[in-house]
Amino acid sequence: ISEEIENLKHLIEQATHGHPDLPGHLMKLGEAFTRRYTSSGNLDDLESALQNTKQAVDITPVDHPERPGCLRSLTASFVIRYQRLGDLKDITGALKTSREALDLIKTDHPDRAAYLQDVAESFGIRYQRLGNLTDLEETIQKGQEALDMVQKGHPDRASYLQTLAVSFSERYDRLGDLEDLQAALKWAQESVALTPTDNPNRAGHLQNLAVSSRDRYQRLGDPNDVETAIQSDKESLVLTPTDHLDRAGCLQSLSMSLKQRYWRVGDPRDLDEALQCDQEAVDLTPRDHFDRAGRLQGLATSLTNRYQLLGNLEDLEAALQSDQEALELTPVDDPDRARQLHNLGRTFGIFFERLGNVKDLQKSLKMEAEALDLTPPDHPDRPKFLQSFAQSLRARYQRFGQLEDLEETVQKMQEAVDMTPENHPDRGQYLQGLGVAFSGRYQRLGDLKDLYAALRSGEEVVGLTPLGHPDRAGLLQSHAINLGYRYQRFGDLKDLEEALEKSQSAVDQTPSDHPDKAQYLHSLAVSFGNRYWKLRDLKDLEAFLQRTQESLDLTPLDHPARAERLHMLAMSLTDNYDRLKNQKHFEVALQKEQEALKLTSAGNPDRVKYMQSLAWIFSCRLRKTGKHMDAVHRWYSDSFQLQTPSDPEPSWKAALNWAAFSIQFEPQYCVPAYSAAFRLLPEILWLGHSIPVRQDAIRRLNIADIASRATWTCISLSNLVCAVEIIEQGLGTTFQQMLQLKSDVDGLPAKEAEILQNLSLELYNGTAADPRKAARQRNSLLEDIRKQPDLKYFLLPKPYSALSHASQGGPVVILNSYKDGCDGIVIPNYTSDPVHVPLPNVTLDLLESQQVILKQLLDRCNVRTRGESVSTRLFGGPEGFFSKTTKDCFSDLLTWLWTHVVDPVYGVLQSLGIHSGRLWWLPTGLFTGLPLHACPPKDEFIHSYTATLSSLLDSYAKKVTHTVPELGVVGVTHTGPGRMKYLAGVEKEVQRISSVVRTPNLQCLEGEQATPDAVKVQLQHCSWVHFACHGKQDLVEPRKSCLLLHGGVLELDTILKMPLSNSEFVFLAACQTAMGDTDLINESFHLGGGFIAAGFKGAVGTLWSMDDADGPLVAETFYTHLYRNSGQPQVGEAAEALQLAVKDLKARDVPYERWIPFIHMGL
Repeated sequence: ISEEIENLKHLIEQATHGHPDLPGHLMKLGEAFTRRYTSSGNLDDLESALQNTKQAVDITPVDHPERPGCLRSLTASFVIRYQRLGDLKDITGALKTSREALDLIKTDHPDRAAYLQDVAESFGIRYQRLGNLTDLEETIQKGQEALDMVQKGHPDRASYLQTLAVSFSERYDRLGDLEDLQAALKWAQESVALTPTDNPNRAGHLQNLAVSSRDRYQRLGDPNDVETAIQSDKESLVLTPTDHLDRAGCLQSLSMSLKQRYWRVGDPRDLDEALQCDQEAVDLTPRDHFDRAGRLQGLATSLTNRYQLLGNLEDLEAALQSDQEALELTPVDDPDRARQLHNLGRTFGIFFERLGNVKDLQKSLKMEAEALDLTPPDHPDRPKFLQSFAQSLRARYQRFGQLEDLEETVQKMQEAVDMTPENHPDRGQYLQGLGVAFSGRYQRLGDLKDLYAALRSGEEVVGLTPLGHPDRAGLLQSHAINLGYRYQRFGDLKDLEEALEKSQSAVDQTPSDHPDKAQYLHSLAVSFGNRYWKLRDLKDLEAFLQRTQESLDLTPLDHPARAERLHMLAMSLTDNYDRLKNQKHFEVALQKEQEALKLTSAGNPDRVKYMQSLAWIFSCRLRKTGKHMDAVHRWYSDSFQLQTPSDPEPSWKAALNWAAFSIQFEPQYCVPAYSAAFRLLPEILWLGHSIPVRQDAIRRLNIADIASRATWTCISLSNLVCAVEIIEQGLGTTFQQMLQLKSDVDGLPAKEAEILQNLSLELYNGTAADPRKAARQRNSLLEDIRKQPDLKYFLLPKPYSALSHASQGGPVVILNSYKDGCDGIVIPNYTSDPVHVPLPNVTLDLLESQQVILKQLLDRCNVRTRGESVSTRLFGGPEGFFSKTTKDCFSDLLTWLWTHVVDPVYGVLQSLGIHSGRLWWLPTGLFTGLPLHACPPKDEFIHSYTATLSSLLDSYAKKVTHTVPELGVVGVTHTGPGRMKYLAGVEKEVQRISSVVRTPNLQCLEGEQATPDAVKVQLQHCSWVHFACHGKQDLVEPRKSCLLLHGGVLELDTILKMPLSNSEFVFLAACQTAMGDTDLINESFHLGGGFIAAGFKGAVGTLWSMDDADGPLVAETFYTHLYRNSGQPQVGEAAEALQLAVKDLKARDVPYERWIPFIHMGL
């Protein structure tokens, strides 16, 4: 070739300007330089080829018949230089010259197909660079046109088929249409079949066939396709000389095919061969070659795979070096830079997983974020980058527990799924990633919507993945994990069985030496453990131990998951020890758990779990031998000194285990155990959760019963102060949270006060665009505020010294019911210690019996709705009262309450010198709803109820800015056509109030005026409000309990979100306004409690429905007392006013069921 070049140079030197042979000589010289470049790879030859070809074009007239041929050669030179250097100007030049050449060729020209092919290839290369779908469509259109112009025996047909195959393959990658993939494979197979073995183009056609076969293997999972890919790549490599420039590309393609088979079968020999191919491909590629960066990335992937197989850190370091070099070779404005950043980010992420160095995680996130910033919204790589970024965010969440990382993980994965067509081959992995993100958020927040979303994603992706697909095992395992979560939530054995089935299937589909086998065995072990704990079948226990041991055996010593697998093995051994009493099981369990803890770095939230597990292991040993008592307390205590893990529920359960252990062996440790548990409540019942999610957690974790148990335990240990503090934390949790959001910010620096107030009001009113984000910001602000010495305990659970101030207006009596004993606690005043009131004759069964009797009485009296008939009738029931009237039955109920509950309380009060005045009841559990106020035969006390001590404190502290209180009266006799029964007494009730109050500060809304919107306006203007209407208590969704107004309802949820800064008192002359949800009995989720949570200092409500006829009398007496002497009403006098009104009603000899239900709540 060199001799030919010299001869051509000589001819050109001799040719004069304008000589007719000069263009031809220049063209031949350019072709000669191209051939020598192909052989040598010398960039100077490529530059000379381009220069001579361009000169030939420049001196060839536009109408010269040779000009199209010259332009074709120039196009080829541009393409070759672009493939070497990656300069976009070259592909722009190729497109320009190829299109000009095509325009010069007539439509019936015999060579037109070749010119169409040039244009198609140029568009195809630009698509590969810029990702513009219109370029790809042009490629397919021009390529199809070229193919249609040639006969089956045409020598170039194979090349045209290959171009089409590549284009359809790329469109499949972009859009995921299986028909495109099948077409690509068809064209690739035909191009190979048409190309003889000695044809120099056969190697390229075979390589293209390998690409399409790999794609179909990834889509459909047919192992024959990956075998075809490997066979095609190997033949292509054999046909390519060792010194050929294309050999590196052949090696790279073979490596990709071998890795596909490795990922499916797990044969290390495939990985070794792939790594060898990648290394050779890199070695053959000059540093300035456009493809070197991509080949370095392929080498990095192989090294990473070998690291994941063998755990050799040198492989990971070499992968990082290759990724970094690839990035350095990629210009800042190169479209491939985003891909290289993504690859480097993933490698840093793996380094973090291995070594736990936060700097690596930060680099990973930085690289991934930069890759996303460089990637247009519609780019086909964007979903992949989103997924990778989400994985890094999830890793940061798992390390630090910051919820915003988890939220962003869900957001990024949802975006990846949303921008991926349903038939795209990668949609399955994005769905899986989204399912994992939802599953993680479910574990943190407990929102069933997230669990169901995770299960839906899992079901969809498993359905999209054919049997035998390499990813199917991992998808089955992920779905099995979520089924396990649903089992743990609802206890349905079908979910557990299905989880076991899918976990077993994942294990069975995975070869023994596959790198993910250990993970699948771990999940299978968890499922066996869950079934053992449910059914106590020894076979499941044996399988649990066997699978955990197998999983650990397959896990390298320095693998990041080893600690978790050691922990799970320790748990299975502990269960075996507990069941079979084998001393060796205990010793090995202890050793494995200690090893897990040792492998877990400081600051890792898993340390809490492993420390609590050590405590559990020692406690199991203690129960059998009486040894290691100190170790149990030490590990539990130390675990609660660490930062709360991202999921607080396991620690909640651990604290309860500690308490249960302590009560049996060393009761004095119960107090710190329960204190640790209740400190976790703000995390478990986090403000960022919706109220239904918090209420579900209250039910699911049985918080009310645990609060009662903890209180009883503290009482039995004579620690009444702690008993008061704990029961306060367990009472009305959602109720207290609402009040806390309206807490005074006085005393805070102005900036913090403003931000806290704004965030709190957004959460309170439900106006936050992202409630969880607002809650996180509020938590973060509170942490900063509490760093100031004088604000250390700001908005934290109040100590007894603060809670005792709830008794500043009179003693408060707390009643606690528990299966082992029922007790009262009196807080006499804010300077005294609490006093115990033993209730030896009260049991949980007796309280439940009284609740049943009361319910049956109310059912017989038909007092569920205001306006229904109330009559004294014979009461028949299972308790032996067949011959008693309702009057006798009510009398018996009140006598029992007096004798066994109220009289003992009065006895303690009298011993403290308290004989009359205000008295607040704080009943919990089965005491709630019983008419404690109605049972004293002769009473000097004025009775009130409170949901919590904190709500009373807030009422005392609330400042009202108005000068003259306004009373708003709402009277609704009927709610509209065909709705609730007509209330005849309402009109009279409103008239009586108007006649008593006689003030310009009275606002009445009656009948059609009393719409929900009008009432909401009135609530914001009037500090005192009286409702005379129907009410409805929703026991399924308490927040939907409502007042029935004209043409609509006013729900509790709406009331809670209203800004009622000047509110003072509300009278609810409606049914069941002070009776809450029996499942949330300590939550005060009724209308009366709701109005207090909304900001009212006090309220009158009813335990059950009032008689319509009683409304006018009670209201008249009530307001007469408050407005006596033309004065202004005082909230502190409302309880006495109600007592006088009920006394008047009782004096009229009305039945018990008519005067008992009226109660006063609050201040």
